[in-house]
Amino acid sequence: MLDFPNAKINLGLYVTEKRSDGFHNLESCFYPVQWCDALEILPAQTEQFTLTGLPVPGNPETNLCLKAYKLLQQDFALPPIQLHLHKVIPMGAGLGGGSSDAAFTLRLLNSVFGLNLSTAILQNYARQLGSDCAFFIENKAVIATEKGDVFTALDLNLRGYTCVLVYPGIHITTAEAYGNIKPKPAPQPLESILKQDVITWKDLLHNDFETALFPKYPELAQLKEKLYAAGAVYASMSGSGSTVYGLFKGEVPANLVFPDNYLIRHSLL
Repeated sequence: MLDFPNAKINLGLYVTEKRSDGFHNLESCFYPVQWCDALEILPAQTEQFTLTGLPVPGNPETNLCLKAYKLLQQDFALPPIQLHLHKVIPMGAGLGGGSSDAAFTLRLLNSVFGLNLSTAILQNYARQLGSDCAFFIENKAVIATEKGDVFTALDLNLRGYTCVLVYPGIHITTAEAYGNIKPKPAPQPLESILKQDVITWKDLLHNDFETALFPKYPELAQLKEKLYAAGAVYASMSGSGSTVYGLFKGEVPANLVFPDNYLIRHSLL
């Protein structure tokens, strides 16, 4: 069975407080976009896991897809599988690619083996794999709070907009991103901002990680300004970076070009 785990962007991101468990509470809107990996799961005689596409650093045995399989295997005695992941979503990009791969693995295993697990149960498994993994189980726009794993449904319609995502090849770890963050309450409820016309978001909707990371990586700030100069109605860094995206009403200007080593995707919302 084949599926295509997609990325997400953050529409606003406020780091509101440091938790006693070492994590941070946040408030953000997670919104799915069509920048996708490819994931295939097949029954097999022996367990197999292969990776292609963009290089994935670290030991393959620690990959979140394998962790997702082993998590369900413990409870349901799953047989061996052949699992293949083709990476297209860059790592350290603020797009949730690894989390999406893990969540889609849970979803596919649920289908392949007829486990009949509910959305809520799949989300609970996903929360054990990463803070934003659970979002990709339903894969719909939400307001995410606490560690990014508590969701409130959001009626947000961005049809007619094109999202231009620009990854400049800078890998930013979570530890680096949070290193210069100073938690503080959001200036106003995020949902109230998102209910306003998109044209107002430029002055109201912010990502706290920009304040922490733009001084160190000025090219990210320059990307944001370039998107605005090209006519984006809203532009921001996604997550803890380093992808910067712009929302364009209708078609994207043909003269919007970037260096050859940047990864670019256009996603119709």
